[in-house]
Order: sequence, then C-alpha cells, then structure tokens
Amino acid sequence: MADIERQVLAVVDEALGLEGRAHAFRRDMPLLGGLPELDSMAVVGVLNLLEERFDFIVGDDEIDGSTFATVGTLVSFVENKLTAPGHPF
Repeated sequence: MADIERQVLAVVDEALGLEGRAHAFRRDMPLLGGLPELDSMAVVGVLNLLEERFDFIVGDDEIDGSTFATVGTLVSFVENKLTAPGHPF
C-alpha cells in the first residue's frame, strides 16, 4: 500500500501548495497542528481531492480531527475507504 501513501502525500502537497515538501513526510508526521497550511478550508480541499483521486465519497459523519492527526491516520482512512465493500478497487 506504499503507492496509496505516495498518492495521499501528492494530494496533501497539491491541496496545501507545499511545492513537493509533502513527499518527504513520514507516517508519524503531525498534520493538524503540525502544518500551518492545514486549516479547515484546506481540510475540505484535501478531502475533495482524495475523493477525486481515489473515486470514493466521504460522508460528514466519517471524519473528525483524528483522521487528520498524522500522515498515517490519513493514509489509513484512505486505505479503509478503498477496502470498503462496494468500492470498485
């Protein structure tokens, strides 16, 4: 699933305008509170890009602050969405 992690980091990089910095992030890198660029509007942007990139829909009741705690928690969220019943992958 390393490819998923790379794709998630690419989405974070694009949504936050990090100019490639996100590609060096590790799974334990804090996102909320660790990146000044990640505010509430940026969270929406990241979620929209994740939905487009991975072809899934994120319900309002599926996310909370813990989803964006670290790179690892965000990657795990995407991995879980991709393995959910009914997803085309």
